[in-house]
Amino acid sequence: MLKDIPIFHKTYELMLWVYTVVNKFPKKQRFVLGQEIEKTAIKFLKLIIKANYSREKASLLSEASIEINLFLILIRFSKDLHFLSKRQYEFTASQINEISKMLGGWLKYEENKP
Repeated sequence: MLKDIPIFHKTYELMLWVYTVVNKFPKKQRFVLGQEIEKTAIKFLKLIIKANYSREKASLLSEASIEINLFLILIRFSKDLHFLSKRQYEFTASQINEISKMLGGWLKYEENKP
Protein backbone atom coordinates (compact mmCIF):
# COMPACT_ATOMS: atom_id res chain seq x y z
CA MET A 1 0.00 0.00 0.00
CA LEU A 2 1.29 3.48 -0.82
CA LYS A 3 0.65 4.76 2.68
CA ASP A 4 3.34 2.36 3.90
CA ILE A 5 6.08 3.71 1.61
CA PRO A 6 8.07 6.57 3.17
CA ILE A 7 9.77 7.39 -0.15
CA PHE A 8 6.36 8.00 -1.74
CA HIS A 9 5.36 10.46 0.97
CA LYS A 10 8.71 12.27 0.90
CA THR A 11 8.55 12.58 -2.90
CA TYR A 12 4.93 13.72 -2.86
CA GLU A 13 5.67 16.46 -0.31
CA LEU A 14 8.68 17.62 -2.32
CA MET A 15 6.59 17.72 -5.49
CA LEU A 16 3.98 19.93 -3.82
CA TRP A 17 6.71 22.35 -2.79
CA VAL A 18 8.47 22.28 -6.18
CA TYR A 19 5.22 22.98 -8.04
CA THR A 20 4.69 26.19 -6.06
CA VAL A 21 8.26 27.29 -6.73
CA VAL A 22 8.13 26.47 -10.46
CA ASN A 23 4.99 28.58 -10.81
CA LYS A 24 7.14 31.58 -9.87
CA PHE A 25 9.66 30.98 -12.68
CA PRO A 26 9.70 33.59 -15.45
CA LYS A 27 6.75 32.91 -17.76
CA LYS A 28 8.87 31.68 -20.69
CA GLN A 29 10.83 29.25 -18.49
CA ARG A 30 7.75 28.07 -16.63
CA PHE A 31 6.66 26.39 -19.84
CA VAL A 32 10.08 25.04 -20.77
CA LEU A 33 12.31 24.28 -17.81
CA GLY A 34 9.44 24.31 -15.33
CA GLN A 35 7.47 21.74 -17.28
CA GLU A 36 10.54 19.54 -17.62
CA ILE A 37 11.08 19.62 -13.86
CA GLU A 38 7.43 18.76 -13.28
CA LYS A 39 7.46 15.92 -15.84
CA THR A 40 10.62 14.44 -14.34
CA ALA A 41 9.17 14.56 -10.82
CA ILE A 42 5.94 12.93 -11.97
CA LYS A 43 7.83 10.21 -13.86
CA PHE A 44 9.89 9.49 -10.74
CA LEU A 45 6.76 9.22 -8.62
CA LYS A 46 5.12 6.92 -11.19
CA LEU A 47 8.16 4.64 -11.16
CA ILE A 48 8.06 4.44 -7.37
CA ILE A 49 4.37 3.50 -7.49
CA LYS A 50 4.95 0.92 -10.24
CA ALA A 51 7.90 -0.58 -8.38
CA ASN A 52 5.81 -0.94 -5.26
CA TYR A 53 3.29 -3.12 -7.12
CA SER A 54 5.72 -4.94 -9.42
CA ARG A 55 7.43 -8.26 -8.97
CA GLU A 56 10.43 -6.93 -10.91
CA LYS A 57 11.20 -3.94 -8.71
CA ALA A 58 14.94 -3.59 -9.39
CA SER A 59 14.63 -2.49 -13.03
CA LEU A 60 11.97 0.10 -12.18
CA LEU A 61 14.01 1.37 -9.25
CA SER A 62 17.10 1.68 -11.48
CA GLU A 63 15.07 3.77 -13.90
CA ALA A 64 13.80 5.84 -10.97
CA SER A 65 17.41 6.45 -9.94
CA ILE A 66 18.09 8.00 -13.33
CA GLU A 67 15.02 10.23 -13.01
CA ILE A 68 15.90 11.47 -9.52
CA ASN A 69 19.41 12.37 -10.74
CA LEU A 70 17.94 14.21 -13.72
CA PHE A 71 15.57 15.99 -11.34
CA LEU A 72 18.53 17.18 -9.25
CA ILE A 73 20.36 18.42 -12.35
CA LEU A 74 17.30 20.38 -13.50
CA ILE A 75 16.96 21.93 -10.05
CA ARG A 76 20.64 22.88 -10.08
CA PHE A 77 20.25 24.36 -13.56
CA SER A 78 17.32 26.43 -12.26
CA LYS A 79 19.49 27.73 -9.44
CA ASP A 80 22.33 28.60 -11.80
CA LEU A 81 19.88 30.56 -13.97
CA HIS A 82 18.70 32.36 -10.80
CA PHE A 83 15.15 30.99 -10.97
CA LEU A 84 15.71 29.46 -7.53
CA SER A 85 17.38 31.15 -4.60
CA LYS A 86 20.35 29.49 -2.96
CA ARG A 87 18.15 28.64 0.03
CA GLN A 88 15.45 27.08 -2.17
CA TYR A 89 18.09 25.07 -4.00
CA GLU A 90 19.71 23.84 -0.80
CA PHE A 91 16.34 22.76 0.60
CA THR A 92 15.36 20.96 -2.60
CA ALA A 93 18.76 19.33 -3.04
CA SER A 94 18.74 18.06 0.55
CA GLN A 95 15.26 16.57 0.05
CA ILE A 96 16.34 14.94 -3.22
CA ASN A 97 19.46 13.54 -1.54
CA GLU A 98 17.35 12.05 1.24
CA ILE A 99 14.97 10.52 -1.32
CA SER A 100 17.98 9.18 -3.26
CA LYS A 101 19.29 7.47 -0.14
CA MET A 102 15.90 5.87 0.46
CA LEU A 103 15.80 4.76 -3.17
CA GLY A 104 19.34 3.39 -2.98
CA GLY A 105 18.49 1.36 0.10
CA TRP A 106 15.37 -0.04 -1.53
CA LEU A 107 17.26 -0.89 -4.72
CA LYS A 108 20.07 -2.57 -2.79
CA TYR A 109 17.52 -4.62 -0.86
CA GLU A 110 15.79 -5.72 -4.07
CA GLU A 111 19.05 -6.62 -5.81
CA ASN A 112 20.20 -8.76 -2.87
CA LYS A 113 16.94 -10.62 -2.37
CA PRO A 114 17.27 -14.42 -2.62
